[in-house]
Amino acid sequence: MQRRKFIGRAALASLAGIIGADIVYGSKMAEKYVPLALQDPDPFKLFNKDKEMVVLNDKPWNMEAQAHLLDDKVTPNKYIFVRNNGLIPEAIDVKNWTLTIDGESVKQKKTYTLEELKSKFKHHTYQLTLECGGNGRSEFDPPAKGNQWTVGAVYCASWTGVRLRDVLEDVGIKDDAVYFGYHAADIHLSRDPGKEPISRGAPMAKAMQDETLLAFKMNGEDIPLAHGYPLRVIAGGWPASVSGKWLQRISIRNIVHDGTKMTGTAYRVPCKPVAPGEKVADEDMCIIESMPVKSLITYPKSGATIPEGKKLTVRGHAWAGELEVAKMEYSIDFGSTWKQCKLEKPANRLAWQHFSAQVEFPQQGYYEVWARATDSNGFSQPMLLPGWNPKGYLNNACHRIAVKVA
Repeated sequence: MQRRKFIGRAALASLAGIIGADIVYGSKMAEKYVPLALQDPDPFKLFNKDKEMVVLNDKPWNMEAQAHLLDDKVTPNKYIFVRNNGLIPEAIDVKNWTLTIDGESVKQKKTYTLEELKSKFKHHTYQLTLECGGNGRSEFDPPAKGNQWTVGAVYCASWTGVRLRDVLEDVGIKDDAVYFGYHAADIHLSRDPGKEPISRGAPMAKAMQDETLLAFKMNGEDIPLAHGYPLRVIAGGWPASVSGKWLQRISIRNIVHDGTKMTGTAYRVPCKPVAPGEKVADEDMCIIESMPVKSLITYPKSGATIPEGKKLTVRGHAWAGELEVAKMEYSIDFGSTWKQCKLEKPANRLAWQHFSAQVEFPQQGYYEVWARATDSNGFSQPMLLPGWNPKGYLNNACHRIAVKVA
């Protein structure tokens, strides 16, 4: 009978450091045992996601959809991408949850309970498009650091909440207010309580829009924990990082908010075009605001095969940040010619728009169907990767799928 080997002191201290607490009976742990706190959970069960979602990172959790999963007009939770900068809060006390509005530019600091927010202010519901600023990062060359999103870090859900504007008017805002910043309950990866994983915001003009919400419901139900339960900011049409989750405090600033991931190169692109791989000084980087025009083919799945002589139904979604999509086109000859798609109006401002087309192919063989959206200002998606930038943001190149006619 082999004698059981126990974990050594150095290894035990290392595990305790990772967990963030002493392992009280750690000396009795077998040498190769992995504590449950460090065993990888199943993210599909943890976040109620479809098994076809793609996990990009587990520290923190980041996962995206594939294009064909996003075919619904209103995206269900199981296909909504997960983007975290820190650890999801471990304990949510809804009954005692509060939101504090403070900062240099409030006339008075004020705190609301969640129930006060729900009862005092009118509820509004909008379909709003949220897209990660780094969606499409995997296509940049030279590669940009960060999660290598392909096309699935975008969705459009139905959000219910109260207008941020209504709450700010109740608090009272000074004339020198220029920006708001959010502060949340998520935990820094180091578990240092003095550090915020992320604290971003937007100019006051965005805060005062009808569609900027303090949301407590997603698709008619309580917001899932991974997406900000019990309260989050929703600022559609801008990088999803502006829509802070697990919201506890909003600061009204008389300067551009300088919270975590608001400075340096985070969520910024060069103010002027640069050569691929070029280093850009922080002062030459501009904050991303409205997202660019973009579209996604959600049906059929890339790689589809259809019989010769049969039309192919193609459909998908298009969006344009603060603007509306004015025209949607497709090409089967690598962008040499374009034909128009049927394009629906948005359900409301900042919702994505649905398009469809009946595509005919002249003969058997391999084809690619390319999609191109044009916004209300006349700007169209580039056919290939747009200007390189150090962080791999704002890739709005035409989406394309492969089709074989046999």
